[in-house]
Amino acid sequence: MPYSFITSDSTEYVSFFFCTFVAEKRINIPHSAMKGSASELGTEKIGKLLLQYSVPAIIAMTASSLYNMVDSIFIGQGVGPLAISGLAITFPLMNLSAAFGSMVGVGASTLISVKLGQHDFKTAQNILGNVVTLNLILGFVFGLLALVFLEPILYFFGASEATLPYARDYMTYILLGNIITHLYFGLNAVLRASGHPQKSMTATILTVIVNTILDPLFIYGFGMGIKGAAIATVLSQAISLTWQLRLLSKKDELIHFRQGIFKPQQKIVRDTIAIGMSPFLMNSCACLVVVLINQGLAEYGGDLAIGAYGIVNRIMFVIIMIVMGLNQGMQPIAGYNYGAQAFDRMRRVLRYTIYGATAVTTTGFLIGEFLPELCVRAFTSDPQLTDMAVRGMRIVVMASPIIGFQMVTTNFFQSIGHAGKSIFLSLSRQLLILVPLLLTLPRIWGLDGVWYSMPVSDFFASLIASAMLYSQYRRFK
Repeated sequence: MPYSFITSDSTEYVSFFFCTFVAEKRINIPHSAMKGSASELGTEKIGKLLLQYSVPAIIAMTASSLYNMVDSIFIGQGVGPLAISGLAITFPLMNLSAAFGSMVGVGASTLISVKLGQHDFKTAQNILGNVVTLNLILGFVFGLLALVFLEPILYFFGASEATLPYARDYMTYILLGNIITHLYFGLNAVLRASGHPQKSMTATILTVIVNTILDPLFIYGFGMGIKGAAIATVLSQAISLTWQLRLLSKKDELIHFRQGIFKPQQKIVRDTIAIGMSPFLMNSCACLVVVLINQGLAEYGGDLAIGAYGIVNRIMFVIIMIVMGLNQGMQPIAGYNYGAQAFDRMRRVLRYTIYGATAVTTTGFLIGEFLPELCVRAFTSDPQLTDMAVRGMRIVVMASPIIGFQMVTTNFFQSIGHAGKSIFLSLSRQLLILVPLLLTLPRIWGLDGVWYSMPVSDFFASLIASAMLYSQYRRFK
């Protein structure tokens, strides 16, 4: 999966990108709407700052990962092991949809932060309207095309005659609500960028809570099976979207809906896509990687092996999202102090973030090695699927203690404006290392070769990150 969102090479946008999560701390908005000053990034204790900026992000990221996990648990327990495999088949298509969503969300939220920092409130308003328009267009076109070619796509992604009905039923309803999904994630990014990270976090938590309530109601109560899980997902997003629309309709908000802002403007659209192209490419690469994983699992382990990967992926996703929350907290602190040439403070926040991320991923390693069955049984009671997932998890987490370092290093380069290095590190694990391993190791070791490809790629990606960080430190000196 992609580990970070990367900005474009534009110096202007890179320098402002780290504002997106903590806009209320950085942008020049009315003092009544601010809770602090940018100066604290250069004066406050690093440990305190990192906690202050990371905790809300970690909460939001954890809620997001739980949101994904809820469906898998209820589908596995309420529908069956093949339904878990069918759900895993949909991951590449979901990644591809997320690629388009992140292109608009990341690009537009970065632009909004820039314009608010420049006191260009009119353009910020127009960006808000263009976010809605772009998401409506992309959500509709992507959803329609995917629905028309759904079965061939799912077969290409690794579906079999046994798992296709589950994957098709789930994705049909998800794609019917694709516009809602794109708008929900896009407006959540706008809320963060316009000085409301807590409200953005609240929207995510609200979606998790509603989805957790609706899942058993539709799956068990209405007897809709995997279709019910998909409908519950779309409805939970629709409820949060309604709340977001209400917030952004208030005239006392710094940016809000008004007439004349929804017409696409060429410069806004062009800049949004330019900034959002990096996360788009990384999510697209993640789609390719998951396709290769699914195809290898299907060939050497069958349908249940794909389901096992789906379970392992959901569990590890929680760990990854916590580290991403730490990274979001690090970004404004590292970026500010790099710009101020306070390299000692910059190195200190990097060091603290690496310590925290390593602690998180090492905890994931210990859980995966010593308590895998306990985790897996939350998703399924099928003994064969359980055995496959437990073995897969023990292999996948082998390199977990060093994943945190690699993720933090990648985001560190992003934070200080070295977009090219960050993009290279993000893609090196997926395209340069993992793809060749997925094409070779399974031919030698079969199903285990698919599993071992992942920790081996993590190991080599971390070596590359170490070399690049060491080289960068020498330049600082």
